Amino acid sequence: MKNTEFSIARLYLYSALLLLVLGLCFGLLGAIVYVKPDFLKDNLGFVSLRPMHVSSVLFWILLGATGGIYASLHALVPGFQKPGLAKLQWVLWLIAIAGIYGSYITKNFGGREYWEFTPIWALPIGMAWLFFVWNVLRVLRRIKDWPVYLWMWLTGSVFFFFIFIENYLWLFPYFRQHFVSDMTIQWKVNGSIVGAWNQLLYGALFYLMDRISGNTGTGRSKLAFFMYFLGLFNLMFNWGHHIYTLPTQAYVKYVGYAVSMTEWIFLIKIIYNWRSTVSAAQKHGHYFPYRFVMASDFWVFINLLQALMMSIPAINIYTHGTHVTVAHAMGTTIGINSMILLALCFEFLLPSKQNEGTRPGILNFAYWTLQVSLFIFWLSLLLAGIKKGLWQMSATQTVYSKMMDSLQPYFISFLVAGCALFLALFVLAGILVKPLFTKRQPEAARNA
Repeated sequence: MKNTEFSIARLYLYSALLLLVLGLCFGLLGAIVYVKPDFLKDNLGFVSLRPMHVSSVLFWILLGATGGIYASLHALVPGFQKPGLAKLQWVLWLIAIAGIYGSYITKNFGGREYWEFTPIWALPIGMAWLFFVWNVLRVLRRIKDWPVYLWMWLTGSVFFFFIFIENYLWLFPYFRQHFVSDMTIQWKVNGSIVGAWNQLLYGALFYLMDRISGNTGTGRSKLAFFMYFLGLFNLMFNWGHHIYTLPTQAYVKYVGYAVSMTEWIFLIKIIYNWRSTVSAAQKHGHYFPYRFVMASDFWVFINLLQALMMSIPAINIYTHGTHVTVAHAMGTTIGINSMILLALCFEFLLPSKQNEGTRPGILNFAYWTLQVSLFIFWLSLLLAGIKKGLWQMSATQTVYSKMMDSLQPYFISFLVAGCALFLALFVLAGILVKPLFTKRQPEAARNA
C-alpha cells in the first residue's frame, strides 16, 4: 500500500488520533472542573470545555472510521479511490474543525446537544460526508459478491448523511416552534446517528476479523447478516427509548423499548464464534489488533447490561439526565468504538515487525492501564448518577449543593481514573504516530 490511496487513509487515521488526544486533554480539564469548580472559570470554563471534549471525541470516531474504511477498501479493491476527492474531503473536515474550536473558544454557540457549535460549520461537514459517500459507492460498484461489512458501510454512510441533515431541521421555524416535536426530532437524531456510525465501525470490525482469521467466514455468515438487518432496524427505530419522558405516541416508546440495543447480543455471539476460529499463529501475527477486538467485546457486554437496565421505563425515569447516561456514553465511546478504532490503527499504521508477536512492556502496560482505569472511570460515573437519580426523585430532597458535595468522592475517583486513562491513551496514540517521525515509514499493513 505504498501509494497515494493508503497515504490518504493514513492521513485520516493520524488526524483522528490527534483529535483523540485533544479530546482527552479537554476531558481531563473538564474533570478537574468537577472537583474544583473555579478552575479556568474566567477563561474557557466547563461551558466551553465540555463541547470541545464532545466534538473532539465525536470527530475521532468519524475520521477514524473514514480512515479505517478507506484502508480496508483499498485492501479489497486497490485503485478504487479518487485521491483528489478524498483530500478535498479532508480539507473540508479541517476547515470545519478549526471553525468549531474557534466557535467554542469565543463562546459563540448556537447549535444543539452534541452539535453545539454555530450551524454554519455544519456545511463543510455535510459536504465532506457527501464526498465520502460518493467514494464508497464508487468502489462498491466494482464488487459483485458483497460480504456484510460492505452493506454496513453503504447503509451507515448514507443514513448518516440524511440523519445529519435531519439534525438541523430545528433551523426552520415550522419545527422549532413546536416544543415536543422539536425535542422528539432532536433525540431521535442523537439516537439514530449513533446507529449510523455503529454500522461503519461494526462493518470495519467484521472486515478486521476476516483479515485476522485469513478467511471470509465472519463477514459472510448468516449470523452477521442477521445482525446487520437488526442493526439497520435499530438505526431507524431504537431511538424511541430516548423520549420516554416526552408526551409522544406510546407505540414509538414501545418499539424503542423492544428493539433497544438487541444487536449487541448478536455482536457478542459473533465475536465469540470468531475467536474460536483464530489460530495461535494468527493471534500472534495480529497481536494488538486482536487484543483490542477482544477488549471491545468485553465492553459490549458491560454496556449491554447497562443499556438493558436503562431501557426499562421505571429505571429510565431515575437515570435520564444523570451521570448514568454519561457513564453509558463513555463506556460505548471509549470501551466499544475506541477499542475498534485502536484495533484498526494498530493493524494499518504500525510496521509489521512491531505488530507480529513483539510484546513491548510499555504497550502491555498501556493496554491494561486503559482497561482498568476505564472501568473505574465508568463505575465512578455510574455510582454518582445512581445517587443523583435517587436524589432527584426523592420526596424529601436536600438542597442541590449538598447533594453535589456528597458526590465529591465519586468525582475524585473519576478524576484520578481519568488521568490514568489519559496517560494510557496518550501513550498508545504516541506509539501509533511514532512512524511519522522516523525515516522508515510503516509497510502498508503487511502489504494488505
